[in-house]
Amino acid sequence: MKNIKKFENKIITGDVIKTIEKLPKESVHLVITSPPYNVGKDYDNHNDKMEYNEYLKWLEEVWIQVKRVLVPGGRFCLNIAPTGIKNFVPIHHDFTNQLRKLGMKFRTEIIWYKQTMLKRTAWGSWQSPSNPHIIPSWEYILIFTKNGDSLEGNKQDIDISAEEFKKFSDGFWKIKPERKRNGHPAPFPEELIYQLIKYYSYKGNVVLDIFGGTGTVAVVSQKTGRKFIHIDISKEYNNTTKERLRIAQEELSQKPMS
Repeated sequence: MKNIKKFENKIITGDVIKTIEKLPKESVHLVITSPPYNVGKDYDNHNDKMEYNEYLKWLEEVWIQVKRVLVPGGRFCLNIAPTGIKNFVPIHHDFTNQLRKLGMKFRTEIIWYKQTMLKRTAWGSWQSPSNPHIIPSWEYILIFTKNGDSLEGNKQDIDISAEEFKKFSDGFWKIKPERKRNGHPAPFPEELIYQLIKYYSYKGNVVLDIFGGTGTVAVVSQKTGRKFIHIDISKEYNNTTKERLRIAQEELSQKPMS
């Protein structure tokens, strides 16, 4: 994996497919990402309202590259939610089917309960069984592996505590959404990424986010002793990521030695 060194701990601005194609085969241990949901969100530099079949075709090309760059036993943590209430689109099922057809093993799904039910605006038929709406207060983290279940690593690079392991192994994760958006419409909360990184990787592993946004995966990777690769097409988001990494590094350097 010598060729991966030049990409490690880098913020890369570019098209997702053209950029990930440059990464060496079997060089990444963990991919954590959330693609644009194609619902018209105001991203800095992306059309979030494609024709649905075009959207799926585009992402299938991305998944092919994800599989290529993962090491044997490498994990792919894909955050996604069904879209729409009145016109429900089971996007999570479509992604699962795509990845299974590509030969990725579907290991499990984590329910990320976002606790966002305080502002309900789409009841459907109020207080009537005529046509009530279920309001999704959760998203999924779909977990896939490449070429088997086990990820090789050294025991001394395991840094998850017994209490964390027991807590994270319950697939119902109550984590509030990130309120500090940094100019991005849908940023990850750091706690969500922390749990995925600690549960699915060793210290020193390479963690990739192909739709990096404002850099939460990169920041948490840095804080937990992993190497990151951050890809996003937006220069603005990548500048925000650079500043967040600088602040995180300052905080790390000020911590007393244990």
